[in-house]
Amino acid sequence: MEQPNQSYIDSLSGGDQAFKQQLIDVIKLEYPQEKQEYLDNINSQQLKLVADNVHKLKHKISILGLEKSYDVAVDYENNLLKGNTDQREAFEAILNTITKYLKTL
Repeated sequence: MEQPNQSYIDSLSGGDQAFKQQLIDVIKLEYPQEKQEYLDNINSQQLKLVADNVHKLKHKISILGLEKSYDVAVDYENNLLKGNTDQREAFEAILNTITKYLKTL
């Protein structure tokens, strides 16, 4: 599985360390809340809300440089809108990878 990185954050910040840290802090603040909302909705089988949660989370996935994982999230979101949860395990593995990575920052 690919690993999160700060390449995109580095390019956004343009070498401004304060701005880079601000971006990281926003991700570290928002991500756990968005992940928990996703988990709550998937456990209650509210698939439309789950698709909305995946839509939000895929932006964090992209910012953390996870290109293949972003594609998984896009497919999962589209499938959820059709009532299909087949990619749940793969998506949640991505979320767990991000959770572990954010603890190192």
